[in-house]
Amino acid sequence: MLTRIYGTAWPSQKELDEYLAKLELAKKNDHRKLGQQLEIFTISEAVGQGLILWLPKGQIIKDQLENWVRQTEKDWGYQHVTTPNIGKTKLYQTSGHLPYYKKDMYPVMKGEKGEEYILKPMNCPHHHQIFLAKKRSYKELPLRIAEFGTCYRFEASGELFGLMRVRGFTQNDAHIYCSEDQAVEEFVSVMKLHQYYYQQLGITKYHLELALRDPKNKTKYMGSDAMWDKAENLMRLAVKQVKIPMVTRIGNAAFYGPKIDFIIESTTGREFAISTNQIDLFMGTRFGLKYTDSDGKDKTPVIIHRAPLGSHERFIGFLIEHYGGAFPLWLAPVQVKVLPISEKQNEAAKKIVSELNNFRVELDDRSESLGAKIRDAESQKLPYLLILGDKEIAAKSVAVRQRGKKDLGQMTLKQFTDKIEKEIQEKTIQ
Repeated sequence: MLTRIYGTAWPSQKELDEYLAKLELAKKNDHRKLGQQLEIFTISEAVGQGLILWLPKGQIIKDQLENWVRQTEKDWGYQHVTTPNIGKTKLYQTSGHLPYYKKDMYPVMKGEKGEEYILKPMNCPHHHQIFLAKKRSYKELPLRIAEFGTCYRFEASGELFGLMRVRGFTQNDAHIYCSEDQAVEEFVSVMKLHQYYYQQLGITKYHLELALRDPKNKTKYMGSDAMWDKAENLMRLAVKQVKIPMVTRIGNAAFYGPKIDFIIESTTGREFAISTNQIDLFMGTRFGLKYTDSDGKDKTPVIIHRAPLGSHERFIGFLIEHYGGAFPLWLAPVQVKVLPISEKQNEAAKKIVSELNNFRVELDDRSESLGAKIRDAESQKLPYLLILGDKEIAAKSVAVRQRGKKDLGQMTLKQFTDKIEKEIQEKTIQ
């Protein structure tokens, strides 16, 4: 009987040791394990496979990211909208996603008078309707419409994987409507926005994948050769200006045009396709989108698709593994835990908790030893522990213990709050 054996070969012992260390780190930082341990998310068979239930601590992470992104995008000239989670099937027939994506969509729902609806698999057709809501002028361009839009795709059960591959997800999505003359500059701005987010989050390893159609099988793609070539050239021009490494993948394009994916690498060495971006020269014509140009003539806008953080689900899954569950202070669901040494300090500890009400703080007043309380808090990877005994109460201070740095000594509560306010404001990565 034959047995298939898989193996790897390494030029040096050092490289093999590094590889094995990364395997161990990936196992230790698996987001599925940490997600349960840190009470971030759960999946229930009663709800359905691939449908994420965010627990309170996971919702805090999600909210903090969303609040930050919403303000950042407002500063970068985006306007936020909300669109429904369902739409008529005719909408996706117009976009061409039916029949191309039919196998990845949930079944059609019947409405009144024979109308058919479907759970939306992507946000773009809805955003195009917002563009169509009124007559547009060149003076409004570029028009940047953003949404934390929830979508649903019926992924095969064998492909579902924790937060990384799901059936329901919320995207950090946006569509930019602009003239062709503005397209390269806008796409450069999109690339720079990605870089800004990644820098703030401590993500340093990433590259681009340019996905092109298969020239030997053009039947599954829509649009002319000239359209495809122009879209590719415009994106290449933009990428040259930001100098991010890029590789080409033949056959991975969307059915209506080439696309560029951001591939990011976590501290465990695992890579994730996190964000898809496109200069789209097809959908504007398909949906009849028009704006009045300076010469008084109607023209079709270029559409830029972008989603820097991808979906909340995959991105938070990535961050869990990237940080090993030890989130930076501004993202941590619990930022501070107060640990009285004994029951005698409980009342003083409660007063400290009330004075820290601008932060996410918890009190551990269980009848456990201080050592046990510290071990439990460390297993939750909390950024700061404040230890309170008779000595600290007498000195009107707290003993500060920072994650990874052990004891920082005694501080007044004012000194401590000044320290962490600065860390939160600067989004410091420990």
